[in-house]
Amino acid sequence: MPASRPQPPLSRRGFLLASAGATAALGLAAVPARAAVGPRPFGRYGSPRRRLTPGTLYVDPYGRGDFATVQAAVTAASGSGRTLVLAPGVYRETVAVDATRTGATWIGASENPRDVVIVYDNAAGTPKPGGGTYGTTGSATTTVQADGFTARWITFANDWPRAEHPEITGTQAVAVKVQGDRSAFIHCRFLGHQDTLYADSMALGTFARQYYAHCFIEGDVDFVFGRATAVYEQCHFRTLDRTDLAAAPYGFVFAPSTAVANPRGYLVTRSRVSSEAPDAAYKLARPWVPSSDTTARPSLVVRDTHLGAGIDAVAPYTNMSDAYPWQSQRFAEYRNTGPGAVITVPQNRPQLTREQAESATRAGYLGDWRPYERR
Repeated sequence: MPASRPQPPLSRRGFLLASAGATAALGLAAVPARAAVGPRPFGRYGSPRRRLTPGTLYVDPYGRGDFATVQAAVTAASGSGRTLVLAPGVYRETVAVDATRTGATWIGASENPRDVVIVYDNAAGTPKPGGGTYGTTGSATTTVQADGFTARWITFANDWPRAEHPEITGTQAVAVKVQGDRSAFIHCRFLGHQDTLYADSMALGTFARQYYAHCFIEGDVDFVFGRATAVYEQCHFRTLDRTDLAAAPYGFVFAPSTAVANPRGYLVTRSRVSSEAPDAAYKLARPWVPSSDTTARPSLVVRDTHLGAGIDAVAPYTNMSDAYPWQSQRFAEYRNTGPGAVITVPQNRPQLTREQAESATRAGYLGDWRPYERR
């Protein structure tokens, strides 16, 4: 997302560039000792000698799999329906799944997302070899363009050290950009600061459906954003402290950019928003109307969700640009709880009617695709 103002350095994480340091700085559990010496790095998911399926590939940074990096495995897994099983470890690399690799499944072998971490440290303003900068899209640690992608028990992170680069104003640093239709993330974690999770589509006229269940998503500025039709069910959104800022707002949880022709944008249901920041330091959302689509009409429904004290209950929404006021967008809530959900100024908190809420469901958003039945 475009930076709303120059972003001074943060001290909260003290980002380190070394893999082990990055693990600690991101609040990730250290890779267990068993990852290096354990007899079954792939858990119950087989091994190169006893494959789960003929199309399954095994990734292990210690050399016990088919490949030591995720990207090498992705490159080898051409075609459709391939499965990657990732052993515990920190995979410091960028990964891209192009549109031809449909139906892919990635599994964190330990079934604990803290053990399997894909992380890199590019930002939008990071200089590229040969000139120019990466931009927001290019900053992504992992990019998924293929339809039918599923990930389980994996952490996707961007640990770009903003505190070390006050000269860079392009502070967007994406952990994962998801563009494919029918993309599902179950029991995953997404860690970063600005623009952590980019839930998008391949093109303006493409309505990509995405499903995030039992996920943890952390950041500060616009850290869940994009134009996808996305359902976030039983997820935990965590806003970071901002010791570099003297006053609120510290940031914004959601920044959808839904195309005007798309009847559904983001749905957050049965989830919670907590904060490391002071009370009322964060806005729940602001609409993103990008220069590439000035007709966008961002859509966000937050329902049956606990909003902690970190959310500004009096004015939970704000503008990204005064040319596109949030009141003209499609923002609404329903039956939320918690101190951040208290309605003190009704006009600042549009609510769904009971009739409207009947269609604001995962089935209503995802249609004939039912990933929640396979959890």
